[in-house]
Amino acid sequence: MYAGFNLVMDEEFTHYKQTGNTIYNLQKQKVKDELSKFILEDGTINGNDMQNSWFPQIHADVFLSHSHNDKEKAIALAGWLKHTFDLEVFIDSSVWGSADELLKKIDDRYCKNTDGSTYSYEKRNFSTSHVHTMLSTALTMVIDQSECMFFLNTPQSIDTSSVINSTKSPWIYYEIAVSRFVRKREPDRKGIIKKGMFENAQDLSIQYKLDLDHLYDIRQSDFLDWQRLFTQHHENHPLDLLYGMRKLLLEHSLS
Repeated sequence: MYAGFNLVMDEEFTHYKQTGNTIYNLQKQKVKDELSKFILEDGTINGNDMQNSWFPQIHADVFLSHSHNDKEKAIALAGWLKHTFDLEVFIDSSVWGSADELLKKIDDRYCKNTDGSTYSYEKRNFSTSHVHTMLSTALTMVIDQSECMFFLNTPQSIDTSSVINSTKSPWIYYEIAVSRFVRKREPDRKGIIKKGMFENAQDLSIQYKLDLDHLYDIRQSDFLDWQRLFTQHHENHPLDLLYGMRKLLLEHSLS
C-alpha cells in the first residue's frame, strides 16, 4: 500500500450502483469460491492452503473500508471509481458476508449439540476463531497488495459523541490499524499501460479508539476536482493525480 485517505462524502454516487453491484457480486463470488477450497472433507480448515493461496489473484488499486450500514454507499462509490478512472476497487464487505456464510455452514454441520437445536459454546468459539483468522489474514493480504485505501468516514463508522475518534466495528478498527503497519511501497508505473446472534440476548457493544492520523483527509468535492483533473490529463495514472493533489511526492507524478 502506498497511501490511505480518510474520505468524508456528502452525497452518494447513486447513478453508479449498477456498476458497483457488478463489482461487488463478482468479488463476493470469488471470495466464496476461495473459501470453499480450504474446507477439507473431514470438516477441518486447510490453514496452509489458505496462507499460501488465498487472494493472491486479487489485485486492487483501491481497498475500500466501510461500515456494514454504508454498504450501498460503498458499492456506488466503487462503481463511480471504476466508471470514471477505470480503477479496480476491493469492497471489504464482500469478505465479511462470505465469511459469515462459511461460519454458518461449519457451525450447522459441526458445532451443534446432540439435540440438534442448539450450538456448543466451545465448538462455536473454536470455529469462529479459525474463520476470523482466515478473514483477518485475507484482509491483510488485500490491503498490502492494494495501492491505496479509502476509509469511508460516516456517522455509521465513527462514533461522533466523543472528541476521540472511535468505532464499534472490530473490522474497521482492524483494517485501519493494518493500514498503518503494512509495507509502504511507491507504485511502479514502468511498462504499465493504463487499464481500459441470539434471541432475547442483550446487544454487545464494544468501542475501539480509531487512529486516523496516518490517513490523508479528503472530501467529495476533492473527488470532483480529481475527476476534472483527470479529464485534462488522461495520459497520467488517475491515482498519481490524486497523490499530486495531496502533495504526496512521486518520481512519476504529474510534472
